[in-house]
Parts: sequence; structure tokens; C-alpha cells
Amino acid sequence: MAEETPEQQPEQQPEQQNINPKRENPFRRKNFRGKYPRPQRKPETEFPSLEKADELPASIFGEEAAAETKPPVEEKPVPQPRQPHPRPPQQPRPQRQPLPPRQPQEPKPSSGKVTVSVVIPLLNEEESLRDLHEQLKNSLSRIAGNYELIFIDDGSTDNSFKVLRELKSRNPRVKAIRFRRNYGKSAALMVGFQKAQGEFVVTMDADLQDDPAEIQNLIKELRGGYDVVSGWKKKRKDPLGKTIPSKFFNFVTAKVTGIDIHDFNCGLKGYKYDVVKSVNVYGELHRYIPALAHWLGFRVGETVVNHRPRRYGKTKFGMARYSRGFLDLLTVVFTTRYFTRPLHLFGGWGILSSLTGIGISAWLTYEKFFNNQPLSNRPLFIVALIMIIVGVQFVSMGLLGELITKNQHLEKEYSVREEIN
Repeated sequence: MAEETPEQQPEQQPEQQNINPKRENPFRRKNFRGKYPRPQRKPETEFPSLEKADELPASIFGEEAAAETKPPVEEKPVPQPRQPHPRPPQQPRPQRQPLPPRQPQEPKPSSGKVTVSVVIPLLNEEESLRDLHEQLKNSLSRIAGNYELIFIDDGSTDNSFKVLRELKSRNPRVKAIRFRRNYGKSAALMVGFQKAQGEFVVTMDADLQDDPAEIQNLIKELRGGYDVVSGWKKKRKDPLGKTIPSKFFNFVTAKVTGIDIHDFNCGLKGYKYDVVKSVNVYGELHRYIPALAHWLGFRVGETVVNHRPRRYGKTKFGMARYSRGFLDLLTVVFTTRYFTRPLHLFGGWGILSSLTGIGISAWLTYEKFFNNQPLSNRPLFIVALIMIIVGVQFVSMGLLGELITKNQHLEKEYSVREEIN
């Protein structure tokens, strides 16, 4: 059979050719190989690879490029082995000798302990403060131990506190306290007693009438056994208007308090530390500190001191202090002797008044019934009734005071001198 030529082959029907036609995917990546031919690579002689750059001569990249490509290699020194340090030969340790037994020693007083505290209340005394400070330094330098000067400015209106600042800058042992207003000498002394840390406390005025040289004598008496030593201005350098009332006041105070002291008003006094921490001073009771200490059980003494005339300023006390002093004396007697037993004071006067009234009434009754004496014209009968009523009132006041005392809890009722546990 003859082979069929292409021309002789039967043509396919178009319906049979397009039975399963393939659809073109619009998202299919187009092939641009036919349109855009790939760029051909240049020979390696023109663009040498970086991997073979070290093998090429430096003429290709230039001398500078060759220097950058191969940095100089530094030779590191070879570490030498460390030689051990020769140790010195060990010497035998000396044997410890046994310590001798310690002997009991008395405690030595520390250098910072204050021996003397001087409390000085003042009011407008700027002219005398510098001289007083120098005299105190000279007097206290003769006493062994440390000291402190405590100035209490009781509301001065002059430059007294400015002078105290100046003294503090020159002497670190000076201490100063300033009140906002004038509270009185008792308040100033009480604050000074609270601040004092010395074994002995000395009080004195700032007007230079009290001689600082007498401090040594006061401390000598305190070391001799007294707890309180009051100064006695035997030769007083004051006018008669102050000396005569002062003598009468001291005489009455000594008789009422039972303390044989000639001068309660002297500002120069010495105390032991326990006394100033035990005595409570307020109002105008600074004159009666020896009496308060005496009723607490402390030993009170007296020594004659030098008194000098006033050099600067004027006195801050007038005649009114004597009237206030007698009222304060009644306060001291009541708050010390009868503070815990008020019935002994009021009851005693009440019983005396009531017995007197009853006696007068009994006598008038006898005159009425046995002598037929009328009572209408006898004013003594009214006096007897009044005395009986007053006596009953006094006894009632004493009983009320006892009730208040029993219900009051006191923090400090007794002054303890020594205790052994």
C-alpha cells in the first residue's frame, strides 16, 4: 500500500480539535525569555571575583588597595611562665605569757563630766554680762573639773541675748535660753535646773553684786556634807529702804519655816545635783528653795559671802516683792507641811474657833439662868455663834481636802536618798 502523504491524510474536523481546549490563566507568570534575552557575562579577566582577589597581583587593584587588603600582622609576645616568689622561712611563734590577774580599780571620772553648773537668770543686763563672764572664767579655772554657764534671758528688751551670742562664739561652755516674755525668776531658775548637768549647781544674779569668787567657798561647804548652802550678805551694799524690810522678812520666814538662815533672798546659793532635780519651783517660790529642800530631807547650811554695790542699771525688784513674799510663805507652809494632811491645818483652826464659841455660849447661858442677865443686849452672844459656825466650816474644808488628797495619785511622794537592791 502506498504511504499516505500529508496531503492525502484526511483533515480533522474542527469540532474534534476543540473538544477540550485549555484556558489561559490570567495569573500565570508570563515568560519573557523570548522577548528579552539574558545579558551575557563578561570574561573574568575584566571583573575578577573577590574570592581570588588575594591571588591577583597588586597592579590590578593598585598599591593602596593592596595595602588595605593585607594589614600587617603584629607578632604577640610569648607569655613567660610566672616564677613563684620565694617565701621567707617561718619563724616559730612565741608562746603567750599568761596575763596577771586584773586588780579592781576605782572608776576614773570622765573628762567630759561637768563638775559645776552656774545658772544665771537675767533681765536687761547687757552692760554687765561681759564682765561677769570674764570673772566667772577666772574663778572657775581654779576649780578642778569641767564647768558650764547657763544664762536664762527672762524676756529682756535690750541687747542682752546678742551679747550672749557673742560670748557663746568665744566660749563653747556658755549656754543661753531666751524666753518670749518675762515669766519671773522662779521660772528661769526652774528651766536652768532642768538643763544643768553638773555635780554642783550654783545660782547667782547677773548684776555683778554677787561675787563669782565665792563659788569656791560654796562648793567647799557642799563637799563638807551640806546639800544646800545659802549665801549670807552680812555686809550688804544696798540702801536702807531694802535692808530693813529684808531683815524683817528673813526673821519671820526663819521662824515659820524653822530654818536658821539669815538671808533667804540672797541669789548666790549652791546645790547638789539631787536637790535641783527634786525641788519644784514656780510662781515666786525661788526665795524659799532652802525651805523646800529642808522639808524634803536635805541638809541646809549657810556661809557668809561678799556683796558688792550695783555698777550698771537698776534693780528689778520693788517693795511689792515683800507682800508677795509673805503670801508665798503661806503657800510654802501649806504645800509642804500640810499638803498630804490638810485636815491638820483647817481642822486645828476649826476646832479652836468652835471651842472658843462654845465656851462663850456656856458662860452666857450661866449668866442667863443663874444671874438673870438678859442676852438681847449682849453682842458677845453673836460673836460666840459666829465662831462656832466658822469652826465647823474650817473642819469641813479640811475633810474635803483630805478626800481630794486621797484620790490624787502622786508620781513622786518621797525623796529617796539611797537604795540597796
